[in-house]
Amino acid sequence: MKTLGLENGGATISIRAARLAIGGTVAGLGFLGALHALSPEFDPAWRMVSEYANGRYPWVLSLMFACWGISTWALAYTIRGQLRSISARIGLGLLVLAGLGEAMAAVFDLNNITMHNVAGVFGMGCLPIAAMIISIKLGRTSEWSGARRSLLVSADLAWISVLLLVASFALMVGTFMATGLPTPTQAPKVLPAGVIGLVGYANRLLVLSYYLWVIVVAREAIKLGSPKTVRRVVQQGSLTRANEV
Repeated sequence: MKTLGLENGGATISIRAARLAIGGTVAGLGFLGALHALSPEFDPAWRMVSEYANGRYPWVLSLMFACWGISTWALAYTIRGQLRSISARIGLGLLVLAGLGEAMAAVFDLNNITMHNVAGVFGMGCLPIAAMIISIKLGRTSEWSGARRSLLVSADLAWISVLLLVASFALMVGTFMATGLPTPTQAPKVLPAGVIGLVGYANRLLVLSYYLWVIVVAREAIKLGSPKTVRRVVQQGSLTRANEV
């Protein structure tokens, strides 16, 4: 893959991988939007994205998860040379695990409970932590300092979306229990009166926020890895060394 150095200890950025990361997220968003149009029987207010596996187009869901995993791995490859400390490397490892979980979800749908749950732990659980670690570490470097705010805001949105998902799920279960009806083993087609179902929206917000962070990091990587930026960094480094002499 084409890489361009930033003269910061030999660190490189893969422009092609960054573009693949953005392309993967755009494709994933396209497949997610298609599922809403193809399977309108799943109310997005309270039906989870994974439930599309039980619709008429499960293969579209598999493509969405596959694109998601590819985009996350592509981003990890893009910024691998920018993360050198131990903690930063841990963040990179968590990002790779997140991509593994997303890719696993393309193969193991919610009907394979055990493996789908493992995929969820990796995909949903690892990315917010990775996003915070990586965003903080990158934002502290001189090259990425201009994007510090966007990195941190998008990373914050990722873990906030997890909290909203948990809260909305607890709200739906709590209001369902308040109706006095037995808890169903499978998702009903219609929620009983009094049950507040917002978990589907929270689930989709989580997906969008994860995609957003990938796009923010990949976009900045493309800017930093452009020949124009590299030349400017090299020239600044040369001037600094000349002044020191």
